[in-house]
Amino acid sequence: MSRGVLCAVRGAGETDVVRGLGAPEHGVEVTRRCADLAELLAAAAAGLGTVAVLSADLPGLDREAVRHLHDSRVWVVVLVDVRGGWSGDRARALGADAVVDAGGAEDEVPAAVVSLLAAAQDGGRPGAGAPAAAPVAPDVLARLGGPAPDVVDRLADVPPTAPPGSPGSLVAVWGPTGAPGRTTVALNLAAELTDLLRPTGERVLLVDADTYGGSVAQMLGLLDEAPGVAAAARAAGTGRLDAAALATLTPVLEDGLRVLTGISRPDRWPEVPAASLEVVWSAARALASWTVVDCGFSLEQDELLSYDTRAPRRNAATLSALAEADVVLVVGGGDPISLQRLVRGLAELSEHGVPDSRRRVVVNRVRASASGPRPADAIREALHRYAGVTDVVVVPEDRAAYDGAVLRAATLREHAPASPARRALQALAAGFLPVGAVPGAH
Repeated sequence: MSRGVLCAVRGAGETDVVRGLGAPEHGVEVTRRCADLAELLAAAAAGLGTVAVLSADLPGLDREAVRHLHDSRVWVVVLVDVRGGWSGDRARALGADAVVDAGGAEDEVPAAVVSLLAAAQDGGRPGAGAPAAAPVAPDVLARLGGPAPDVVDRLADVPPTAPPGSPGSLVAVWGPTGAPGRTTVALNLAAELTDLLRPTGERVLLVDADTYGGSVAQMLGLLDEAPGVAAAARAAGTGRLDAAALATLTPVLEDGLRVLTGISRPDRWPEVPAASLEVVWSAARALASWTVVDCGFSLEQDELLSYDTRAPRRNAATLSALAEADVVLVVGGGDPISLQRLVRGLAELSEHGVPDSRRRVVVNRVRASASGPRPADAIREALHRYAGVTDVVVVPEDRAAYDGAVLRAATLREHAPASPARRALQALAAGFLPVGAVPGAH
């Protein structure tokens, strides 16, 4: 096994680090002294070292860069200078395998490097121990009733207090192309969960992760220029995102639902890389008991179409949410063409490793004019025959209620509480909760 070390330390401290690593008793060799992050990533990709030692303030350093180093099977040691505004927790949030105080680098860096080399010798993998986001303290959350993007940095060091219970659950709402109503289902599911959980005080978060046509902000009458998932990803990429910081980016609606809006333009998709979204999902679980994620339609592994397999992934947000989700809600339309796409989409999900046990199928906008005189029965029979699906949630068409809700920038529960579509979505939400978990729920 190579015992080479790549060094990208800024300032006069580099000499001390190299001198410490070069001591004969450590048995390691500094194989490349890199001037910047680009040179470090290139050296790692070329296999010139097993451990990278770098400064926390190296320009361009973020979670994505650390992920690239890990993908090259290079362990990462980050030197932190507290005088520069960095902390050990923030460096660890980038995914660093070891964090060393720059003040004692000459002695501590060799010890950290030797320890990581020993872990590699024992079969360890770089990046295997990335920390989860800490939950937000209830008293801190009480002060964050609405969005306050300018205080993200100030709240990054707020000491959180974990609430009782396990981390929150994540539901990814996905469906094939053809506008089957993914956003409508996601929005109203989140609203119904909020209503059902209001007596318990548990929180619900709705995330718009559709990088093709996100519309949650518009459907709720929120400014789409407001910071949302892109701002959360940026904070995560620089090690500044925890549940408290995420709370400042999620405005609270009148009914108590928190919303993380999506990107304002489809061409901003590179701003939400998978490495950062992993931290966003972790922070969401710490912030809310239930997180509902509205996903895009495409599952194509587009980076396989080019030689640069580490290029940004167009569908990273959707693929990341599906991989992280406890439940994947698969939404299809109630017409023959949409049902055919749904059957193919279910097969595509299986190819991407989403098992049947984590899926629930919803057929939306069901109507007799498109599926015959008994549309619900016909749809259930077709999905059982062609996709092996035995449990289908049917949401009837109610165009007037949907249109009115969009016009009012409201949910179905607010605009048309007696709508049959709303009743079906209310029952869907209740099915996610244990029997008797919500006082007064029925």
